[in-house]
Amino acid sequence: MVILFVLVGLAALAALAAMQWYAWRRLVRDTTARSGFARRAGAVVFVAGPLLMFAAVASERAGAPFWLQKVLAWPGFMWMALSIYLVLALLVGELVRPFFLRRGSKRASTEDAGSAEDPAPAEVRAEPAAPTTPSRRLFVSRVVGGSAAAVAVGTVGYGTYGVLRGPRVKRVTVPLAKLPRGAHGFRIAVVSDVHLGPILGRGFTQRVVDTINSTQPDLIAVVGDLVDGSVEDLGPAAAPLAQLRARHGTYFVTGNHEYFSGAEQWVDHVRELGLRPLENARTELPGFDLAGVDDVAGERDGHGPDFAKALGDRDRSRASVLLAHQPVVIHDAVKHGVDLQLSGHTHGGQLWPGNFIADLANPTLAGLERYGDTQLYVTRGAGAWGPPVRVGAPSDVTVVELTSRQA
Repeated sequence: MVILFVLVGLAALAALAAMQWYAWRRLVRDTTARSGFARRAGAVVFVAGPLLMFAAVASERAGAPFWLQKVLAWPGFMWMALSIYLVLALLVGELVRPFFLRRGSKRASTEDAGSAEDPAPAEVRAEPAAPTTPSRRLFVSRVVGGSAAAVAVGTVGYGTYGVLRGPRVKRVTVPLAKLPRGAHGFRIAVVSDVHLGPILGRGFTQRVVDTINSTQPDLIAVVGDLVDGSVEDLGPAAAPLAQLRARHGTYFVTGNHEYFSGAEQWVDHVRELGLRPLENARTELPGFDLAGVDDVAGERDGHGPDFAKALGDRDRSRASVLLAHQPVVIHDAVKHGVDLQLSGHTHGGQLWPGNFIADLANPTLAGLERYGDTQLYVTRGAGAWGPPVRVGAPSDVTVVELTSRQA
């Protein structure tokens, strides 16, 4: 198993190195003079960028001093996103490059043919004219490379703006067969994957809180991956959560990133902020049971989801709503007669075309789907992990409105 893990890691490193080399070749080597300053500067950028990217990830995982994480995070994670879209744009450029090169060659051939019909005097032909423009190949390389860079920078810039401005509100109506008429129209604000850390801090938390409160929900559900760091480092960033307001309170379940960040300390801290953690537990609300399970990542720490503890011995004639960070536990939810599971984790893929990979790893990537008698809703999340960038997967806070068929 260890050998397989090492081999997979080496393959991933090799693929990443190939991507960086390809981007350097097309953007730097093919567009600059061999010994010029631009080529040397480009080489420095394509060496420093990947090193900063690895350093940003490693510093976060190793729990480096928070000031160092903040120094490395912006350049390192932004290079991660920029590299993806540089390579994608350059690959598209490979499709048009031959067309422009062939067109240039045909034009040159036509001009040569015209010259052959009306040859210039010998003394003129003996003195070739000095070139006044770059070669056709260099010109095409610069146009394609420049266009690819502009597209990549524009894509990443717009995706960054989409995250930093804060999530938008999405509204979904979910009918529950067992929901009594008195609970018709009950609204749950679902927020996940805020990912407070070295990039997204207190100001971002305040935007998320203001967005949630503006919907005036009956209940707020924070379904994991709230943080990427310790309470000591991120306690001030999480402080605005104390301002969350809902008639039936705010509930919290852990995500996998809480187990990278000291889950027990965060559970205690969010409780101090006024959130109620549901650690494999449930509570009875007017009209339905609300349950929550720990994330599957907690299994290695002796935690993890315990459906029997959270849902056992309950009255199954009552409607039930389950908070679970990862959609993959939906099959356990079905077995225990859950009516609706609310999850996050996927980010909707976050960075296209990552959505195709995320879709393979999760039963539902985003939105509402039915599994037998159980419905699963997956929010794309409010923040972002790693690069504060989203492409093709806008962030959201979802207001789930429960409706009764008896109403």
